Amino acid sequence: AMVGEGGAYRLRCSLVGHGQDVRGLTRGLFPQGSFVSVSRDRTARLWAPDGLNRGFTEMHCMSGHSNFVSCVCIIPPSDLYPRGLIATGGNDHNICIFTVDNPAPLYVLKGHKNTVCSLSSGKFGTLLSGSWDTTAKVWLNDRCMMTLQGHTAAIWAVKILPEQGLMLTGSADKTIKLWKAGRCERTFTGHEDCVRGLAILSEMEFLSCANDASVRRWQISGECLQVYYGHTNYIYSISVFPHCKDFVTTGEDRSLRIWKQGECAQTIRLPAQSVWCCCVLDNGDIVVGASDGIIRVFTESLERTASAEEIQAFENELSQASIDPKTGDLGDINTDDLPGREHLKDPGTRDGQTRLIKDNGKIEAYQWSVSEGRWIKIGDVVGSSGATQQTSGKVLFEGKEYDYVFTIDVNESGPSYKLPYNITDDPWLTAYNFLQKNDLNPMFLDQVAKFIMDNTKGQTLLSTSAQFSDPFTGAGRYVPGSSSGSSMMPAADPFTGAGRYVPGSASNAVAPVGGVDPYTGMGAYQSAAAKVENIYFPKKDAVTFDQANPMQILGKLKELNGSATEEHKLTEDDLITLEKLLSATCNTSAETPTAQQLQTLWRAVNWPEDIVFPALDILRLSIRHPTVNENFCSEKDHVQFIILLLKFLNPKGKQANQLLALRALCNCFVSPAGQKLMMEQRDEIMTQAIEMKSGNNKNIHIALATLTLNYAVCLLKVNNIEGKAQCLSVISTIMEVVQDLEAIFRLLVALGTLISDDTNAVQLAKSLGVDSQIKKYASVSEPAKVKECCRFVLNLL
Repeated sequence: AMVGEGGAYRLRCSLVGHGQDVRGLTRGLFPQGSFVSVSRDRTARLWAPDGLNRGFTEMHCMSGHSNFVSCVCIIPPSDLYPRGLIATGGNDHNICIFTVDNPAPLYVLKGHKNTVCSLSSGKFGTLLSGSWDTTAKVWLNDRCMMTLQGHTAAIWAVKILPEQGLMLTGSADKTIKLWKAGRCERTFTGHEDCVRGLAILSEMEFLSCANDASVRRWQISGECLQVYYGHTNYIYSISVFPHCKDFVTTGEDRSLRIWKQGECAQTIRLPAQSVWCCCVLDNGDIVVGASDGIIRVFTESLERTASAEEIQAFENELSQASIDPKTGDLGDINTDDLPGREHLKDPGTRDGQTRLIKDNGKIEAYQWSVSEGRWIKIGDVVGSSGATQQTSGKVLFEGKEYDYVFTIDVNESGPSYKLPYNITDDPWLTAYNFLQKNDLNPMFLDQVAKFIMDNTKGQTLLSTSAQFSDPFTGAGRYVPGSSSGSSMMPAADPFTGAGRYVPGSASNAVAPVGGVDPYTGMGAYQSAAAKVENIYFPKKDAVTFDQANPMQILGKLKELNGSATEEHKLTEDDLITLEKLLSATCNTSAETPTAQQLQTLWRAVNWPEDIVFPALDILRLSIRHPTVNENFCSEKDHVQFIILLLKFLNPKGKQANQLLALRALCNCFVSPAGQKLMMEQRDEIMTQAIEMKSGNNKNIHIALATLTLNYAVCLLKVNNIEGKAQCLSVISTIMEVVQDLEAIFRLLVALGTLISDDTNAVQLAKSLGVDSQIKKYASVSEPAKVKECCRFVLNLL
């Protein structure tokens, strides 16, 4: 018989322990050679190889979920947890984090609105989760850092790529998305059904498997390099062998398939319909979990292969399995044309080939084993009479798994409706929700509930909270913790006439000890020994745009007023009013701005967008005055004020308006009212502002960097990690497009301020790959402040 490369896989052991389907597996870090399994029985178990024989021992059983556990991953060791941690996700919408020696969770991550069905860990303690609520979330320790939104159906698979900041998600919407620093960079299309699994081959390539029974190999750049066919039904999981491109897959066709050099080299059938999960251990052994609750390990190694008795017992179990022809695993079966037992005298042509024979009216299925040169019986084919619905959550409805999906006909003539149901659900609540969703008469409630109970024959598990969350409405938008930054910020004047940025609020700052003047950048010759002091961050005060030429602004305003339509035209008195406002807010007069002046300004900033810019410039300068700031940013008017400014942050709008709106937002930060408003509206403002990165106007880039810096200054005081995560994501995104060194400098100061004295923020910045993005600025010669500030930031990372 022909033997493939490295021989064939044979049974090493069967492990009994879980009470129901084994849904997830991952190789463990501690002890060596171990793995962790999770199950519908609500537990996770750690298995370690036992020294004496070929088996594994259950070291440790973990409980913390109130419903099925569906996925598991290992979080790599850290100083705090040198043996790493175990993360599990469940149908109770939670993620439990365990240490390797305690049966109860260390902590629980809450935030998803539906089943968590996939987990992946990255460097620096980050964890990525995928859920049926259509979102993926990035967690650091016990906090959610960001939510990835874009898929239109359940996310079944997630993976963090080796290159920092890159993440993959696979969904029931049939697509895979690549995310960088929390933004979708690319969508991969090709699969024709739910994407169920992902596996990483290298920094540049990955594999996916799907319910369309195919595996695809992709390049990160978007190209599909290869499609592998072999399975005859849904493929649930995929796992890669260490240090090569070979892989294994398992699926709903009762099989584990081993792929070498792009071909299916071996097919191992199991005595269970659904082979849910697989993982490859460091020694190349393969662990699989299935719907019969048994974990089986297969090996190529002769010394680890099970005894002849155990292998015989496994084959006997397999030969007694009943194969339902309806699943299509064996193709279309025409019972009348089948040959008899003599058909098994002819050898097979490839490993895993199946052959059906008829013997005394019974149909038997056999599979060819190349390594053993014989046909192995894999089960009896039973008629479809009396076939019952398997309770293994097999049925998919709208991309999610259910134990049952019933078709309900309310009346003869009308349409039929689909009713998905899990045995953990409350039949009455499900019936009620079903009638609501399909706008049906509530009179049917008893009837539908009774129908569910009759058809599930009272198969309910222990009572669990029947939270039926609607996956469509799930308001899964990232809602940042609204914190009010109400600390005083003195209005600093950080710009010199030349528009150069001076860190520190004192305008007569002394040159630092290092002998380099950060203002002129005329770094005096500096010996290697001279230690440069970090005068750059953390920044304590907002940076504002103060340069003004009131006469020019008013001249332009008058000129454009001449061409304004009647409804917008300002009177001579209005113009004098605005002139007074300018002198009051540019410190040339001691007067306080009046309500009338502010009303006139409000009329002017609502001019059409082609003539509004001088009015926006007056707003930009006057918003620095406490009275004006309080007026526009306080509770009563702030909504219109923000809507007005965000309206100008439109990528298709005029650049002058974009620039002045960004500068006005930066200047809002000088007073408590403005800071409070900016922090409350942070998510909206940042999301709009980031769109301004695409133009290549350096002044806009500087204003955008300054806005980010002012947010960093506020976040330093309130320590809101979700806010910092959003800021870091924005910095990382802008860094990629900005060329201007002044903008870069401000982004570096913002970055330094965000990560000062905050290990979580440092880890998050690393996981987004910010350190590799900024390295190149450490060697900029002019201006010296860029290089110095960059080096201080890199020291923290």
